[in-house]
Amino acid sequence: MLKLLAFDYGASSGRAVLGSFDGDRLQMKEVHRFPNEPVMLNGSFQWDILRLFHEMKQGILKCVKNGDADISGMGVDTWGVDFGLLGPSGELLGNPVHYRDSRTEGMIEAACSMVPRREIYQQTGIQFMKFNTLYQLLSMKLGNSVLLEKADTLLFTPDLLNYFLTGEKASEFTIASTSQMYNPVTGDWARELLEKLGIRQDILKDIIHAGTTVGNVGKWITEELNIGSVPVIAVAEHDTGSAVASVPAVGGKYAYLSSGTWSLMGVESPVPLINDITYNLDYTNEGGINNTFRVLKNIMGLWIYQECKRAWDKIGETLSYDELEETADRSEGFKAFIDPDDDLFYSPGNMPEKIAAFCKRTGQEIPSEKGAIVRCIMESLALKYRMTVEGLEKVVGESLPVIHVVGGGCRNTMLCRFTAEATGKTVIAGPTEATSIGNLVCQLIALGKVADLKEARELVSRSFPTMEYRPVEAGAWQDAYGKFLKILAANKEWRGSNE
Repeated sequence: MLKLLAFDYGASSGRAVLGSFDGDRLQMKEVHRFPNEPVMLNGSFQWDILRLFHEMKQGILKCVKNGDADISGMGVDTWGVDFGLLGPSGELLGNPVHYRDSRTEGMIEAACSMVPRREIYQQTGIQFMKFNTLYQLLSMKLGNSVLLEKADTLLFTPDLLNYFLTGEKASEFTIASTSQMYNPVTGDWARELLEKLGIRQDILKDIIHAGTTVGNVGKWITEELNIGSVPVIAVAEHDTGSAVASVPAVGGKYAYLSSGTWSLMGVESPVPLINDITYNLDYTNEGGINNTFRVLKNIMGLWIYQECKRAWDKIGETLSYDELEETADRSEGFKAFIDPDDDLFYSPGNMPEKIAAFCKRTGQEIPSEKGAIVRCIMESLALKYRMTVEGLEKVVGESLPVIHVVGGGCRNTMLCRFTAEATGKTVIAGPTEATSIGNLVCQLIALGKVADLKEARELVSRSFPTMEYRPVEAGAWQDAYGKFLKILAANKEWRGSNE
């Protein structure tokens, strides 16, 4: 039985997962789960990176105590775009700043005033999102950041955690590609763009590909935790890259949907797709395992729902997610819609009030009951998925009859059902633990225990259950889609007249 350890860090929690492979099936066991709680410090929203590393060590220690110290490899995946800066002696220069920090406000506009928007896209193929690393660094440069001036090395979050484990510095392909600083055509940093924006290139490390061994766990870890010098493998370090690697597709045309706090919907391509269609639709080209590209759209996802629950919990009106969805199922459908990607919903804060504000400015009935609000969110997400998959079909020039939904959002049966109805496509949901599974299969490929991604997906299909949803009420959802598009148009018009 081959044992592997996957560290999977999300925006709100992290965990250590022990994988066991017997040559035919993969099994998983969560050995440690912990909260990921960012800290607001002097007006700056920051990640508590040393706490996250401490929790990593606790995961290793629990494996040792449970008799599972005989680990053959470990890998780390996290969210994208964020980074830490190291000084000349390898010391960490401050906590990494959270992508939702306000420092990137106006930075897309600032960048486009220096380099034409189309040129930025042509060099990177990345969707314009204000939290991209490019705009974080530009904000530091324009703000004359002392940390940036003193920095010797930039490491993205999973690369930083690997550095803490091994002492080795590297930039893995899938995580580097999220930055909007990587040129997928040249296979190198977008050096011409960075030069024009005045962003330092000397702090960037050479890019390695998923499946590369970064190094072995350092002596300072082996002695502290009583574990051997385990290889640390650069998996698909962007969590969506790992999630997509776990899609149990064994043939046919399909789109994937990595469903969680964010929804990431796309297709895999052997080459980046950078053209008029992807530019106009603002689709992104992020790196995948086997040097492929994930042509996708970032959609706000279940963040809005999670923030609503947090707001209700805060005032003592606590219901479980199951109870909320049962209430939503009993609510009348298609009463109000939101655009999940509107800037109004980007930051934390009283989300039910924000939904009410959106409905008011677009002339809709304002949902007041919890069930009606949840139903509004779920229907709006499903209709946004339809809009996105139709765009993907334009990009690839063919129909995508199946949507593979992976990640924690698979547990939301209402959203899976609505997605099938709204899109008119077959939805195959599962596995729910997609990111950890993808992390583990990347390690198996790197260690030569699984031949390639095709064989890895066959392994996932054998090892983990899925559930299928098919559309049954296409007519009603077709009418709703027309109404949804009108609401998005009304919101766009409102923004145009108020910004």
